[in-house]
Amino acid sequence: MSVEGYESRIIDGKALARQIEDEVKSELEALESGRGITPGLATILVGDDPASRMYVRIKHRACERVGIRAEDHILPAETSQEELISLIDSLNKNRDVHAILLQLPLPKHLSPQEAMEAIAPEKDADGFHPYNMGKLMIGDEGLVPCTPHGIIRALEEYNVPVKGKNVVVVGHSNVVGKPMAAMFLNRNATISVCHVFTDDLKRYTLGADILVVAAGVKHLIKADMIKEEAVIFDVGITQEKDGVYGDVDFENVIKKASLITPVPGGVGPVTVAMLMKHVLKCAEKNF
Repeated sequence: MSVEGYESRIIDGKALARQIEDEVKSELEALESGRGITPGLATILVGDDPASRMYVRIKHRACERVGIRAEDHILPAETSQEELISLIDSLNKNRDVHAILLQLPLPKHLSPQEAMEAIAPEKDADGFHPYNMGKLMIGDEGLVPCTPHGIIRALEEYNVPVKGKNVVVVGHSNVVGKPMAAMFLNRNATISVCHVFTDDLKRYTLGADILVVAAGVKHLIKADMIKEEAVIFDVGITQEKDGVYGDVDFENVIKKASLITPVPGGVGPVTVAMLMKHVLKCAEKNF
């Protein structure tokens, strides 16, 4: 699928994230001056997983850049389900907290689904609450998972047509795959949802005008698995001693793709920027 008007084949996630953050700053200033509201985000981290700590720091830095007030709640790994739910309940009732983010994964003895369901739907910055997921399924995209939302935003920015196109999503998680498929269906694309257990995955990916890969398998997608001029979003990330890798064999696939996201610097920054958008939306909804 040819995409006109772009010299580079690389979707610059960092540049798009900066643009989104600038929008949030402008909208936030208007909210503060017009209604006296400073959006507040509460993050919850259970345990001391290094990757989770890093992701929370990244989100707090983004809050600082746009002017969102962020507070961090760090709980010990042995925290009980009851203690976690009690914290969430107190944040639901706190009028200065407009949005809540529970950093995943949780320690194995805790139920992430129960915790997610405890977050008030109108404060669900991640868009994971069943209520918000259900609204997504009927076409109401108020608060949706940030990564799929960011991919849709990138498609719009790069003028990629979606209606009637063949879209393949590799990965069927609640975080990316399922909501991503729903968002494409809402835009009248034709969807195939695959995963690492799909027989003959190549048979599906070869037909994709737009390919979204979120399987968490290093270089799962090779150059011979995509058609010429496909648009590719690589959501996966695998960290090894010699570097960070995506689900797509970037160096070889870029020769065939019309547009592609790098890893890192592609989908990740846009996801964080969309979280800032969601916090602002939560603040607007909660007053």
